[in-house]
Amino acid sequence: MIYLDYQATTPLAPEAREAMLPWLSGPEAMGFANPHSPHRPGRAAAAAIEVAREQVAALLPPGGRVVFTGSATEAINLAILGRKPRQAAVSAIEHAAVLDTAAASGARVRTLAADGEGIVAVQPLDPGTDLVAVMQVNNEIGTIQPVAAWAEAAHAAGALFLCDAVQGAGKLAAPEGADLVALSAHKLYGPKGVGALWIREGVDLAPLIHGGGQEAGLRSGTLSPALIAGFGAAAALARVRMAEDAAQVERLWSLACSLLPDWTLNGSAERRWHGNLNLRREGLDVARLMSDCRDLAFSAGSACASGSGRPSHVLRAIGLADSDAKSSVRLGFGRYTTEKDIEDACARIEAAATAQRY
Repeated sequence: MIYLDYQATTPLAPEAREAMLPWLSGPEAMGFANPHSPHRPGRAAAAAIEVAREQVAALLPPGGRVVFTGSATEAINLAILGRKPRQAAVSAIEHAAVLDTAAASGARVRTLAADGEGIVAVQPLDPGTDLVAVMQVNNEIGTIQPVAAWAEAAHAAGALFLCDAVQGAGKLAAPEGADLVALSAHKLYGPKGVGALWIREGVDLAPLIHGGGQEAGLRSGTLSPALIAGFGAAAALARVRMAEDAAQVERLWSLACSLLPDWTLNGSAERRWHGNLNLRREGLDVARLMSDCRDLAFSAGSACASGSGRPSHVLRAIGLADSDAKSSVRLGFGRYTTEKDIEDACARIEAAATAQRY
C-alpha cells in the first residue's frame, strides 16, 4: 500500500510514539497516573504535559497560551462558541468545522469569496464584524491564504482573527497577527485524539465543557499525558525539520507534476503547500479510478466529505463545475513518502485513468 493522503492524517512519527510509551505503561512505572492528582506520579504526568505545552507553543507566536483539546474541531468550537460573535466573516473554503460552527453560533455570517486560484483576498468587512476566520492552508487544494493581511484587516475593523492552522502548523511559519489558532496533532505526525487552541493574551473565551476546571477553566476533563506528550514531541520534531520537510515535499511535488502532465491542477501552483496535489481530468470516473488503484491510499476531495456524494464545496467555491469537481483527486505526501512511492503511484493512476478512455 502506498499512502498518499497526508491531508487526512499523517503517519505517527517514531519519535512521537517513543514519547508516548512511558505514559502508557502499567502499574509498575506509574505512567498511567492522573496528571491532576497531587501525588508524585500525578505531578510527573503534569510536568510532562507542561513540557509538551511549551513544545507546541514554540510553533506559535509569542504572547499567548496553549489550551489542549480533544481535536482541532473542538478547538475551533471553543474559539467561536466561546467568543459568542454577533457578526462573523468566514472564508468560503474553510473546513466544515469552521463553517458549521459559525452557522451554529447564532451570529450573522458573511461568506468571504475565493478566486479561481483558491485564494481569499482581503475584502472590506461589514460594520459590526467581530470575528473573522480564514485558514492558513486549505485542506482540499493546499492554497496558502494571506492570513497576516486578514489579521490586520480584522483588527482594523475591531474584530478578532481566528486561523485554522491545522494544515500549516509545523510546515510554515506561525500565522502572523492571529488572536486564535487551532491545531491538530495528527496532521503534523502526532497522535489522533488531541488538538490545541492557542489564545492570544487578553482574549477571553467562555468554556464549552464544564466540570473539573482543567486547562485554566476553559476545558474541563482529565488530560491524556500520552497523547499530549506525543503531540509535543511531534511539534518539536516538526520545528527542527521544517526546512528539511519542505525540501522533501518540493522534490516530490516536482516529480509528481512531471509524471502527470495531462492533468489540470486545482488552485494556485505557487501560493500553495506543495505536499497537496489536487488534480482533475475531464471525464474521469473517480470511483472507478480508486477501485482500479485500490493499493493506493488517496482521496476524492476532502476526506471529511468523502462518501457524502456531494461535490466539494471548496472546488465549487473556486468556480469549478460539479462535473470538474467530481473528476478531481487529491494526492497528499510528506516526510515519509519516497520518490519510488510517487513514481509507482503516478504510473498506476495515469494508466488507470487512460484506460477509462478506451
